[in-house]
Amino acid sequence: MQFRFGLRSKLLLLSSFLVAIPWFGYQYVWEMEKYLRFGQEQTIIGTARALATALHERPNLFNNQASFLPSVEKGKDLYGYQLNHPINLDGSHQDWPNYLAKSHYYGVDNQLTNNQNTLPLTIEKLSNNYTAAVGKYDKYLYFFVSVVDDNVIYRDNNARSIELNDRLELAFTTPQGRFQRYLVANKHAGWLDVFQIQDDEIIPPTPALFIQGKWLETPQGYNIEFRIPLKNISDNLAFSIHDVDEPFGQTKSTIASANTTNKDSLGTILVPSPEIERIVKGMSYTNSSVWVVDQHHRVLAKAGDIQAANGLWQKNSINQEDSWRTELQALLKPLFKRLLTQPPKAFIDQLYDAQNLTGKHIESALQGIPQSQWRLSSDNKAVILTAAYPIYFGNKVHGAVIVEETNNGIRTVRNQALEKLFTSILAIMIFGIMAFFFFASRISNRIRALRNQAEQAIDEHGRINEAMTASTKNDEIGDLSRSFSTAVSRLSQYNHYLENMSSRLSHELRTPIAVVRTSLENLTIQNQHSPHSNAYIERAQQGLNRLNLILTNMSEATRLEQMLKNTDCITFNFYQVLNGCLQGYRQIYENYHFQTNFSDEKVTMNGSPEHIAQLLDKVISNAVEFSEDKKITLAIEQQSNSLTLHISNNGRYLPEEMTERLFDSMISIRDNHQDLNELTAENKRPHLGLGLYMARLICQFHQGNIQASNHHNPKGVTITIILPIQNN
Repeated sequence: MQFRFGLRSKLLLLSSFLVAIPWFGYQYVWEMEKYLRFGQEQTIIGTARALATALHERPNLFNNQASFLPSVEKGKDLYGYQLNHPINLDGSHQDWPNYLAKSHYYGVDNQLTNNQNTLPLTIEKLSNNYTAAVGKYDKYLYFFVSVVDDNVIYRDNNARSIELNDRLELAFTTPQGRFQRYLVANKHAGWLDVFQIQDDEIIPPTPALFIQGKWLETPQGYNIEFRIPLKNISDNLAFSIHDVDEPFGQTKSTIASANTTNKDSLGTILVPSPEIERIVKGMSYTNSSVWVVDQHHRVLAKAGDIQAANGLWQKNSINQEDSWRTELQALLKPLFKRLLTQPPKAFIDQLYDAQNLTGKHIESALQGIPQSQWRLSSDNKAVILTAAYPIYFGNKVHGAVIVEETNNGIRTVRNQALEKLFTSILAIMIFGIMAFFFFASRISNRIRALRNQAEQAIDEHGRINEAMTASTKNDEIGDLSRSFSTAVSRLSQYNHYLENMSSRLSHELRTPIAVVRTSLENLTIQNQHSPHSNAYIERAQQGLNRLNLILTNMSEATRLEQMLKNTDCITFNFYQVLNGCLQGYRQIYENYHFQTNFSDEKVTMNGSPEHIAQLLDKVISNAVEFSEDKKITLAIEQQSNSLTLHISNNGRYLPEEMTERLFDSMISIRDNHQDLNELTAENKRPHLGLGLYMARLICQFHQGNIQASNHHNPKGVTITIILPIQNN
């Protein structure tokens, strides 16, 4: 089956180029996002530069932060993590966020000798070890020490000494530079008993009340959690755990962060600087996460939260207006959420440890080269932009400023732009496609109506049925309709002239033929005794008779049409008419054999039996004339409401182009080049191509159909007549 590619399909195909518009829009928004990311990168570098400028050449902000050490020894040089909430002094590490990640393990490598002057001393096995974490919140420095001890020995209730039991020793320097030592020696689990030691003697009777905390016994040993006001401590500190395995026993082992016996052996403690934090806090309004680190990668100050660090773009998001586009965008929101990459509402970023920030950008900044980079969060959900800028004292780098932002703001702006763009484009495409479809349908319907008018104006035989109505539209299709209407009108006039030409010729030629006939008769009488003249007169008489027969045939078709219009239909037996005609054909064409496949039956039909007989005469005459073996076959197929008669003769084929035109007026396939002297007795009759035309008129009068086709083996032509019958 041939595929029909109509105007609507073509216009819809041509309108498919609109699909390229969203692609160009997406490419434009993608380029816009690149420029926004470049702008965000320049902005964040500018933010880091501005904060670093505020910290340049201000060493007083770093003096108390142990930032000028040539190197840092982990475990000895401590770092106080910034805590986000106050600690409940209950001896449990539940209040310490990420305690295991932020604590340090102290074991055999941290053991002191008995004289506490050398570190470390390796022994085969220790009965204790511990982990310790340090944090800062508000004005306090918090410590949490979790000790693993197989035998916890408390201070006896009546004992004066505080060194014959398990204990914690703490040594630090005050902001004024004084060296102080304190000892935690409890009689039982609970609030801490803290004593100050000077020259290895207890200072009675006042305990150190500014150190507060709790001793909690655990299945593995015990926990000590305490706090010290920042105003009482500077940046030098050390602590140690002394283990005693039996009551009133001597110290079996001492595990320490550093030697607690003298000032010079103390380690350092670094806590976020309040002064730097106040400066950094002003930068937190930029929707950025800001870090300040020293040359040892330790955080001096921090402001902002990377979860909320969306950059400046989030605040400048596109405002939605109440319109049809907003409603359509709301309907398409689920689709946009599936197609567009949405900024993560929450993500995990554990790249940095405040005790030791790492990264190529930080290494580059601490070498004096500002650098920015894009990285993924730890869970690969968010894209983070990081910029690092060095802090100078003189010509030496002593720290760096790190500013971080996510690209969530840019993603939000991009998604809003894409949603607004695609919503508008989708609406335009839908409207455009509907307009194209309506336009194509309108054109297609007008062309189809014009085609239907043309088909109804001219029937299958070329006759004009009705005039075409000219369109009043002032366009090309209207011009075509008016041209068709004019052409059909002219063709109708011409066909009317041709249809009436035979009757006019017949009427006009009757008189001259009568004159010629009379003259020939007179000549015949006058030249009865002239044999030579009689031959010419006889030949002229034959031509005159032939001409008269032509006029008779020409007027026969016209008379038949007029007669059919006035003929009354009656009910008759078709087989009776057919058998009567066959008896006459066998007598007329005695040299021809008529073969049938039916017997006497009764099939009633409504019509004119005289014209049915005339129909059979025309078809049988045509079959006899073209038969080569003088055999004519008649076959009938009867159905409930129709009867089909096949009349076949064996002879030459019908030309393919004549199969449909054979029943038109003035159509004949006989050879017309024969001279009158060469005509035989059977073909002396004139053939004007009106016989089968009259047969078609009779079939149409009886609401039937007639058609011709070639048959094979043997070759020949079959005329098929289909007529309606009445149910018996």
